Amino acid sequence: MKKALLLLIKFYRNFISPLKPPSCRYIPTCSEYALIAVERYGARRGGWLALKRILRCHPFHEGGYDPVP
Repeated sequence: MKKALLLLIKFYRNFISPLKPPSCRYIPTCSEYALIAVERYGARRGGWLALKRILRCHPFHEGGYDPVP
């Protein structure tokens, strides 16, 4: 499951993300955060951390530096 999720994130980063203008309000970007979280914590917990981060990435949140715990 972990490998499949990492492949999905890498697919997004290589093929979908370049088609859109940069819009992430955080450093590291949401996709980089997701890669690190899944690699570090596995599919379940890392996926949950990534989902929470993606839900915070919107124009009404200030963003900034937010590393993976």
